[in-house]
Amino acid sequence: MAEATVNATFIMHTLRVLRERWDMPEEDETRLLRQLTVHESVQQWLELQRAFEHQLQETEALFGPERRAALAQLQARLRRFAEWQKEHGESVTIPADASAAAE
Repeated sequence: MAEATVNATFIMHTLRVLRERWDMPEEDETRLLRQLTVHESVQQWLELQRAFEHQLQETEALFGPERRAALAQLQARLRRFAEWQKEHGESVTIPADASAAAE
């Protein structure tokens, strides 16, 4: 019985610590994502695309239009980003094979 009480106390303590630190992983994720370069971000996206290609093809009928709309929105955002870079004299080069690998 005493062992069950110790386990319950430990579990409650662990849950309380988890609740108190719940935002930390999200904050860490945001910080890490902001540290990625554009090239690294594109590389991660391409890796995800390759990893999930089979599922994407299987669900094309259901989610294809949404994916194409999201891709068009992403392309527009990247275009605006490139324009901003031109205006501010900064540039980021994305390898030519990046777009071919996504198809």
